[in-house]
Amino acid sequence: MALDGTRTLRGALAGAAAATAWIAVQPLDKRLFASRYDDVELLGKLATRGPAWPAAGTAIHLGNGALFGAVYANVAPLMPVPPAARGPLFALAEHVALWPAGRLSDAFHPAREELPVLTGNARAWAQAAFRHALFGFVLGELERRLNDEPEPELPDVEAPYSSNGHGSLEHAVSAEPTA
Repeated sequence: MALDGTRTLRGALAGAAAATAWIAVQPLDKRLFASRYDDVELLGKLATRGPAWPAAGTAIHLGNGALFGAVYANVAPLMPVPPAARGPLFALAEHVALWPAGRLSDAFHPAREELPVLTGNARAWAQAAFRHALFGFVLGELERRLNDEPEPELPDVEAPYSSNGHGSLEHAVSAEPTA
């Protein structure tokens, strides 16, 4: 499958916008799920332990969203599900596939003592599932609108048959006598 640069770029923009929505919702979902799990903190404190971790985490998160959106834009048209379900399904599949990597964070992250434990943390898992579903919905809708492809138009041809399957009366009656 050949990659379409414009489709890919638009997908990246949709992914960055969806990642922005994710970040905007984090303070609310931390309260909703009673969990202090924060992706910006996790990513930012992986990059730096200094006061710049929020900026670093935001930049990494937006970059990840853009990369995910670029891939999604090229895969989505191949998904045999309704367009509205593609984004959430794709993002939730990524969540389920990568959640076990939380064990690595719990064991090796340089700021692991400051972060909530992810292994076996049902609240953080549900919180991340919520975030992925939101991300997927925003990504899917934006990408679909940005990469909108019109449905192919059918030719305007008069068919020589009727809906009852017996043909057209006009074709059944000949204007010229037969010999």
